[in-house]
Amino acid sequence: MSQQPNTWVCNVAVATIWTNPESPREIDADGLSQPVLLQNWYDTLTSKQRSDLCYENRVQSQLLFGEEVIVDQTDGQWAKIIAIHQPSKKDDRGYPGWVPLKQLKLVNQQEWDKSSIALVTAKQSILYDSSKLPLMELSYATYLPVIEQQDAWMKVQTPEGEGWLKSKDITVYPTMKDVPTGDGKAIVKCAEQFLELPYFWGGMSAFGYDCSGFSYNMHKMNGYQIPRDASDQAVKGTQVPFNQLEIGDLLFFADQDGKGKVNHVGIYYGDGKMIHSSISSPGIEIRTLKGSKYEKTLCEARRYFQGESS
Repeated sequence: MSQQPNTWVCNVAVATIWTNPESPREIDADGLSQPVLLQNWYDTLTSKQRSDLCYENRVQSQLLFGEEVIVDQTDGQWAKIIAIHQPSKKDDRGYPGWVPLKQLKLVNQQEWDKSSIALVTAKQSILYDSSKLPLMELSYATYLPVIEQQDAWMKVQTPEGEGWLKSKDITVYPTMKDVPTGDGKAIVKCAEQFLELPYFWGGMSAFGYDCSGFSYNMHKMNGYQIPRDASDQAVKGTQVPFNQLEIGDLLFFADQDGKGKVNHVGIYYGDGKMIHSSISSPGIEIRTLKGSKYEKTLCEARRYFQGESS
């Protein structure tokens, strides 16, 4: 009998992808646990400790519950992974980095591949176990294979077996490729619900986004897969002249008054404004460009959506 193929998936609500196994500090222990104590971790960190995740090059990205990865190697309690749904110039297969091995689970591919998926469209949704007891809080944009629907409940496949989500929190599609493509206004509408959400470097969840994680996920929920990092997003899609901007376009900013390395991305909001997640702001905000530091550092605009949004 031939052996059934397996696949590795994220087995916590949000797993952080680290630069290497030495990257976490003692204060990051709650972010490494199983189950992950994400909000405890976020709440414990000072502003400087949060920003050092960026400035000390400790964190790369994050995974959502059930997200598939390639495991290239294991080293003790760590796995070197590729996040295959996060395009990156760093690796043709996806986004590379290190994740605690206990936050991953090897599952049978046949059990994981179902005829449809449940995509979390609420900002957060409680995942319940097989007895409908609360297990964990999942982020917006998490998706899991569907087993069956029962009135107000959806039975889903999880890395640990069967679970339940409330139908009001999810939308069912055959695959993520079948999520309807929205226009720029739809992208901005998704973004608006996260106003004032605190910034988190490498963040890819509704518990905290970084700038490019925010733009990536707002596009994901409108049927577009775009690169993970701002520097990659800035060279893909369709280039847009600044005098032809439409709502939903991505705006990019760079060092040296716009002439250096891309260091930020925001979503054009219309009327000379953008909605963005910034490390220098208390939370996701709508910012007028004129007269701000962003006016001088604007360097590029790109469009990924289809249809007109002006």
